[in-house]
Amino acid sequence: MVKRCLSERLSHRAATFGFLFILLISVFAQSRADDTLKNAINEDYPYIDRLYTHLHSHPELSFHEQKTAERLAKELRETGFEVTEGVGGYGLVALMRNGKGPTVMIRTDMDALPVKEKTGLPYASKQYYRGEDGHTIPMMHACGHDIHMSVFVGSARRMAAMKEQWSGTLMMIAQPAEERGAGARRMLEDGLFKRFARPDYNLALHVYPELPSGTVAVVSGYSFANVDSVDIRVYGVGGHGAYPHSAKDPVVLAAQIIVALQTIVSREVSPQDAAVVTVGSIHGGEKRNVIPEQVDLQLTVRSYTDETRKKVLDAIKRIALNQARSFGMPEDKLPKVQILNNYTPAVYNNPALSKRIREHFEETMGSQRVKSIQAAMIGEDFTHYGRVEPRIPSLMFRLGAADPVAYKQTKQQNISLPPLHSPHFAPPPETTIKTGIEAMTEAALLLLEKR
Repeated sequence: MVKRCLSERLSHRAATFGFLFILLISVFAQSRADDTLKNAINEDYPYIDRLYTHLHSHPELSFHEQKTAERLAKELRETGFEVTEGVGGYGLVALMRNGKGPTVMIRTDMDALPVKEKTGLPYASKQYYRGEDGHTIPMMHACGHDIHMSVFVGSARRMAAMKEQWSGTLMMIAQPAEERGAGARRMLEDGLFKRFARPDYNLALHVYPELPSGTVAVVSGYSFANVDSVDIRVYGVGGHGAYPHSAKDPVVLAAQIIVALQTIVSREVSPQDAAVVTVGSIHGGEKRNVIPEQVDLQLTVRSYTDETRKKVLDAIKRIALNQARSFGMPEDKLPKVQILNNYTPAVYNNPALSKRIREHFEETMGSQRVKSIQAAMIGEDFTHYGRVEPRIPSLMFRLGAADPVAYKQTKQQNISLPPLHSPHFAPPPETTIKTGIEAMTEAALLLLEKR
């Protein structure tokens, strides 16, 4: 009996040591693989850095990304992809078929903003767009699309060099006009998923200036907001500023509407939900002593769920019309409320996909580099790719883009670094791009893992 118990204990210990040995070998092998990827990224970075400085100093506005698209097409062709240009405007699609397996789409955006750069960088943009009327507009990559494109090309180069480690189809798309919320729809309308391939997964990233460079973040569920644009034209009866009783002042009515709109979020939307109603523009009148005939309001409206979006938009219309009625305006002079058709739906990160990739990032990049952040109220048209029916699991993760030293100082002093769309926005390129390439390549390798 004693011998049998001793034998069982020794056998159990041997099994335990065997399991631990296999686990250590697995961890060591993963560590070696991670180091191999990092070393390859480091070796390739001088090439990617030259591409980045070129893209940064040669921005192009939405719907005008011709030279940018040509450069990206050249990069991907030379890397071994089958490239088609002119999809939905200046969009391009690049395919690499590598045996049986899922199709993974990686998307970048290409367009810049009409912002005059003030970073002082040696490769700062000095580009201007000259319109048909001769008017010139400054251009800058103030939203990090130059970083996105550099990561895009760097990830493509790594995946092409590592073809023996994955199986399936890699579909890389460069999208125009993200800043106008139109590029994704145009590519889909041009047959993106019918002419080329329908992805099993969609991936993208976006720089995030509120996290230090070298880190990433994954938000599960709603990550970016529904974005609606609303115009309200408020009518009145014009007259002399000294005789307001003989007119109906649309400036006063517009002011009442603006104040009343603030009760939508505070009193009609559940505290468990989130919404924003901002009146960003008011135009009415030409002279101080003339009561005008009309006042125009321009609003941006943000929400996450479809239900909250509908509630807020309905409330805006109801308040505008009934404020005018209470003001004594006749039915034929009620405000005109127009919800523009450039609506961008909320970005929803598939929870299962988010969990899977977050855990993989923590395993391969280190948990200290994977952060938790909240959803944001900005818009991103990447969401359109996942909303086709049946829905495609999609994830847009965040890429830290703040200088680590400056980030630490701002946290200590409770101040902010230049945000997206600022003329001073300048992420540290090397750490940011290398981390982006590492994370995107790891995500793609995970989803295209050989079975």
